[in-house]
Amino acid sequence: MTRRESSLRYDPVLLAAVLTLLMLGVVMVYSASAVYADVRLGDGLFFFKRQLAGAALGVGALLVALHLGHARMGRLAALLLLFAVVLLVLLHLPGLGHAAGGARRWLRIGPLQFQPSELAKIAFVLWLSRSLARRHDRLGTFAEGMMPHLAVLGVFAVLLLAEPDFGTAAVLCCITFAMLFVAGARFRHLALCAAVAAPLGAFLVWHSRYRLERVLAFLDPWADPRGRGYQAVESLLAFGAGGGFGVGLGRSSQKLFFLPAAHNDFILSIVGEELGFAGVAAVLLLFALIVYRGVRAAHAASDAEGCYLALGLTFLVAIEVLVNAGMALSLLPTKGMALPFLSYGISSVISSSLAAGMILSVSGGGGGYLKRAVGGRR
Repeated sequence: MTRRESSLRYDPVLLAAVLTLLMLGVVMVYSASAVYADVRLGDGLFFFKRQLAGAALGVGALLVALHLGHARMGRLAALLLLFAVVLLVLLHLPGLGHAAGGARRWLRIGPLQFQPSELAKIAFVLWLSRSLARRHDRLGTFAEGMMPHLAVLGVFAVLLLAEPDFGTAAVLCCITFAMLFVAGARFRHLALCAAVAAPLGAFLVWHSRYRLERVLAFLDPWADPRGRGYQAVESLLAFGAGGGFGVGLGRSSQKLFFLPAAHNDFILSIVGEELGFAGVAAVLLLFALIVYRGVRAAHAASDAEGCYLALGLTFLVAIEVLVNAGMALSLLPTKGMALPFLSYGISSVISSSLAAGMILSVSGGGGGYLKRAVGGRR
């Protein structure tokens, strides 16, 4: 087998699950947005065409990441990290940052508009996996093992909170702590940092009116069903109307200007209404399969960097799915977080596909790193 052939080995089951979700996302975005786009924009295919383009670009990004391999992608980690920071800073320059819904999260350059935070998540995990692999023997110390990673996390957290994007900042914090724990950082160091971060997070929620209202709506959405609990109530009504097998593809009534962001943050609610419990279960099983195969890819890694990268990106997908599904089912407070591969948004689809491509590039490894690491700790 040639070097080129070996570099293209991958997990076909993982690839099939990703492609299935991408195709389902195009179908469901069209179903959820056609009426809204036709009435508000005069083009019922507006969101469909963009989602289809995003899926095509996502497949391209997946193939590029798979072809390059995690090792070559890792060499670009510092450059991508710096690029992501620059983009997040540019958000706050007049004429570049675009605000919507009270948040400045979209960067507009000519006809292009995208969310830098989507690239920031991938760049941060890529850099973190490479840094942890290089500092593996120093993770037991706080100054050299913890502080450099927490410092970079702090820069991203400040820039994200300035948008404001509390959810993405919290996700990066969770991923950082999880990866540090897996890599071998001392538990007491992690516990100390968590003890500082938890009150800070509570303070940010308590002193932000809209965040506090989301928490109150989560605790009792029916207390104000036409106000702060509106999204949660309409989402639950969509799931309830779907029953076991749904009302039929394209026949949702909640998408008819009842459920806000039906093609975006609440796409799972439309899946529940049109395809029922069976459809939601199938989607969640596909995500569970991606997470399982992602962990298997980490186990198949031949080096520490590949192992941490596969785990970090798998954590990222898993957290986003749990948050989005929990929000749609009113198990968590509402949060503007896309469902990977399914929700409308070119930035989200491309970043999720890029993450999948990196995991796939690790999945073709010959294994051995975890066995050596475990054996070395005995």
